[in-house]
Amino acid sequence: MLVRAFVPAHITAFFVPVFHDDPLKAGSLGAGINLDKGTNVFASIETGTLERHVHIAFNGEPVKREKAIISYSVADRLVPEDFLGEVEIWQYFDFPNGYGFGNSGGGALGTALALSYAFGGTWLKAAQLAHEVEVRHKGGLGDVIAQLSGGIEVRLKAGGPGIGVVDNLFFEDYLVLVIPIEKLSTKEVLDGDVVKAIEVGGRKALEKLLKEPKPERLMPIAREFAERTGLLTGELLELARELDRVLKLPSSMIMLGKSLFALVKEKELESAKTLLNDLNVPYDVAGIYEGKPKVGRWIG
Repeated sequence: MLVRAFVPAHITAFFVPVFHDDPLKAGSLGAGINLDKGTNVFASIETGTLERHVHIAFNGEPVKREKAIISYSVADRLVPEDFLGEVEIWQYFDFPNGYGFGNSGGGALGTALALSYAFGGTWLKAAQLAHEVEVRHKGGLGDVIAQLSGGIEVRLKAGGPGIGVVDNLFFEDYLVLVIPIEKLSTKEVLDGDVVKAIEVGGRKALEKLLKEPKPERLMPIAREFAERTGLLTGELLELARELDRVLKLPSSMIMLGKSLFALVKEKELESAKTLLNDLNVPYDVAGIYEGKPKVGRWIG
């Protein structure tokens, strides 16, 4: 059997980390955007061997357990202990790992959905497991529940699927310009001194957005959060200011990656592309993904 799951990439605009001893009660408040590019997970399940084997690959390259501990931990829980066969899980990412696109959550959720489809389970249980493992290994706090919701999401209550509460903004005609520059470790940021500033700034940002819940307010609020917390500085801030000259809405920093994003209209794209090409800066353009992730048997 070959099963495919697609999970949208997820950009966090601002957030408030919420820690708890129970991983399902841990999570984040905040807001973000799901993209129509993301993580494709293919799970091949073949019986007939004398032992139980699970193998995982990223973009076609096999990875050891320590390099994919989150996805291996999900698979360990969902592949039955008495299963005799080969389970091969291929994860393909449209965006680079470590740049703030929710690849860790996408891999965890995609693996959980594909294996639950193959071995039996439900959407909620699969998503809760993905969230739990993400939190335990500090891959992220709010990506899984956000990716489960789609669209431009607002996390109103922290926690995993079934516990956290997510709402969505209405929007139309927006594309998302993304500019991945460098990696940034989620674990290092969440373990650092900046967390207090993030907590204070994130709550103020959420309060402002809820007073005027529109995409047009999301971007300036996100930018203010990124600058006031001290996360958006240096060359990345300079690049954001350059983009501001050619875009109607301000760009901001992807949380958490040394990357930028912006909500743009089609007519603005050429000016932004010209600027970025002149500066020799990499970029990509994606649509906004609405609805739940997809999972099903893969044919062809």
